[in-house]
Amino acid sequence: MLLAASAAVVPAFVLAPPAFAQDTASPQAQEGGIAEIIVTARKRQETTQDVPVAVVAISAERMQQYDLSNLERVAAITPSFSIGRTPSGSGATLVLRGIGSNTTSIGLEQSVAVIVDGAYYGQGRTINEGFFDLGRLEILKGPQALFFGKNATAGVVSITTADPGDKLEVIGRAGYEFAAKQVYGEAIISSPLSDTLGIRVAARASKQFDGYYKQLGTPQVYPTIDRTSTAAVGTTTLHSSEAAGDGRAKEAYIRATLKWQPTDTLTAVLKANYGINENNNPSAGSVIYYCPTGVTAGNPAIACRRRFESSANRTPVDIAATQPFANGNGQTGNQYKSWAVNLGLTWALDRLTISSVTNYNWNRNTFQFDGDSLSRSGPQGVFATEDSDFHAFSQEVRAQTSTGSFWDAMVGGYYQSTMRDYDAWTVSGGLEDSTATPAFRRYLANSKDSQTRGKTFALFGQLIVRPIENVELAGGARYTSESKDSYFLQPYSHPIRVAQGIFLPGVTLRSNQDFQDWSPEATVTWKPTPDITVYGAYKTAYKSGGFSNSGIFSPSAGLADFEFDPEKAKGFEAGIKTTLLDRQLRLNLTGYTFKYSNLQLDFFRSDIFAFTTINAGSARTKGIELEMQFAPHALPGFDLHGSVNYNRARYGDAPGAPCWAGQTRSQGCNLVYVPATDSSRPFDPATDLVANRQNLKGLPTANAPNWTGNLGMSYEALFASGAKVNLGVDARYSGSYLATAFGNPFTRQRRYVSLDASVGFTTADEHWQFQVIGKNLTNRWYAIGGNDTPNSGSGTGTNAGIVADQTGFASVPRTVQAQVTFRY
Repeated sequence: MLLAASAAVVPAFVLAPPAFAQDTASPQAQEGGIAEIIVTARKRQETTQDVPVAVVAISAERMQQYDLSNLERVAAITPSFSIGRTPSGSGATLVLRGIGSNTTSIGLEQSVAVIVDGAYYGQGRTINEGFFDLGRLEILKGPQALFFGKNATAGVVSITTADPGDKLEVIGRAGYEFAAKQVYGEAIISSPLSDTLGIRVAARASKQFDGYYKQLGTPQVYPTIDRTSTAAVGTTTLHSSEAAGDGRAKEAYIRATLKWQPTDTLTAVLKANYGINENNNPSAGSVIYYCPTGVTAGNPAIACRRRFESSANRTPVDIAATQPFANGNGQTGNQYKSWAVNLGLTWALDRLTISSVTNYNWNRNTFQFDGDSLSRSGPQGVFATEDSDFHAFSQEVRAQTSTGSFWDAMVGGYYQSTMRDYDAWTVSGGLEDSTATPAFRRYLANSKDSQTRGKTFALFGQLIVRPIENVELAGGARYTSESKDSYFLQPYSHPIRVAQGIFLPGVTLRSNQDFQDWSPEATVTWKPTPDITVYGAYKTAYKSGGFSNSGIFSPSAGLADFEFDPEKAKGFEAGIKTTLLDRQLRLNLTGYTFKYSNLQLDFFRSDIFAFTTINAGSARTKGIELEMQFAPHALPGFDLHGSVNYNRARYGDAPGAPCWAGQTRSQGCNLVYVPATDSSRPFDPATDLVANRQNLKGLPTANAPNWTGNLGMSYEALFASGAKVNLGVDARYSGSYLATAFGNPFTRQRRYVSLDASVGFTTADEHWQFQVIGKNLTNRWYAIGGNDTPNSGSGTGTNAGIVADQTGFASVPRTVQAQVTFRY
């Protein structure tokens, strides 16, 4: 879709220091001081300092300075925001202030909503989209239901792509990144076609000739036994499995925009985009970083360590020839395609604005990967393929006044229709059945077929009153009604797995779910002076319930193991935003406390390679965020910025959560799941053999460090000739945290500091700019999410458990890129 856009996001106070494209004759360039960014956090144009919302705003110039061309790059330098990429399930987890959805279920939508040009994109795989040539990017922290709808319980990433301007603009950009030997280029042309019509076309492509991670895989043997029952003695065949790819990728994106303004009051903007993203190993960034013995349980030749290295194998070629959606040579790989059309209409009268956003977006993801993320021999190998696609049509209409007098109002409606199709095929256990029909089932252990169709209707409104000067009272609510119709079927399971009670094939589970929700909010804003904003807000939010399309159906499972309830949030936020010393100093302070109920989590059972989606009771986040920016008039072009953030995210009462593999009763695995009542009770040694549940109460949520912060500076020096030099350095600090949602202490990520920097030179005519950009210059490895490694760990719920190996989805190592840009 748009282009892999992300990079170094900067906090709300880090508001666009003087940029290379800025008019050098402007007062800002001549005198220094702090510039503002316009945001639409309340669906109306306001500055970051005026809007009563905790917002991180990144200008187009800032994104270009650090090549922020995808959301992962944005998260990599933004305190309290993280993104973890995975090869399966939802494809990613987006976390804000310690709240996010984990990745192993494709049915889970994100708690951090992604909005592109006013339209909602809720899938974790949105991180594969192309987000380049942007107008701005905003990160709104905390619940945001009123203006952005469902699935915004933790926050919103709002992306606005660039529109055509009123004059010809041509941009060409090329770069080379040295670590992955990546070549990339962009071409942008924007031009008026008439007095009322303009066009903008932007394209980007890149290709890596190396991977970011060292591949430790070696040729392995995967044996299969041709049999249909545990008693039968079948023929053993040895299959050769070569090392997997190193994660190198290529991508291409194109977006076209038409902007039509036939009158002073009517504006129509039509955007269409297409993208494709491919890599040769979707699990190349999965690292087994903790093992009880120091080496992996599946292959003692591979050490467990926190390094930029991983190991995996291809599907054996003769097996890949039969497995659906497998590459002919068995090579691991992932292909993500997407396209979208978005029409925005705005009718702006003197005191009333009516707007409409119509959107259709589609994506398809196919992958083939080594499911245990380990180069190993023997029947424990897991080779999986998947084909899934997602369709979404949405229509939003809203009307809002802008009288600026005693009152203003907003009212609107929203409709969305979605469909997700999911199919998967897994080879594992050394299973073979030459009698299986069709022939592609010969080596399968299991296959899945699932679908969910959804419809959403919403009505929302807000009333703003100004009873006295400089005071604003705002209150509103959103009503949401949803329906989701789903089915799940395992068309085939190997007879041995059926006899073992692991899979139950041929049975179709059907689910018809309906949800309704009211999400109110209220805000009080006081502006004692034009440069000070004080606000307090009560907010609520709602995240859709649903169906786990990628689950496992066994004789002991039921519909309750696939369905999950909505996640809800409510709480308070207050803040003060100040711009002092004649716009030279900015200080912002925000405090918040939010409670989350029915937190949605998906758990991976490493012993049987199965997934369970649950509602994990409650959680609470509370914290304080301090932001600073200093841009003195005495030193034009200089900008110092930083933040310190304290966030405490802990579970409340959360019984019934699965135990991590190897967790003993003394470590908290002391509850027993009771399917008949869908609840848990204490372990009873007189009647129970093994406990299988825990209460997460008091434990931290995943990816939730108590302390985060950043400190950076930028400087633009203007020479007498008119040429400019730009320098920038940004450091990000993260305290320690658990990389899992289930309290496993062995997943703890130690505190770290990462460093980004850039230097650029712009010619006097501003036609050419040369840059060198470095990211994670401290070369810090850190885990962003993870799970128990398949086929490891034992004794869960007993007094003699053995901890499973831990697989983490990790950061990108140090990168340095050279970039040149031409503008006309």
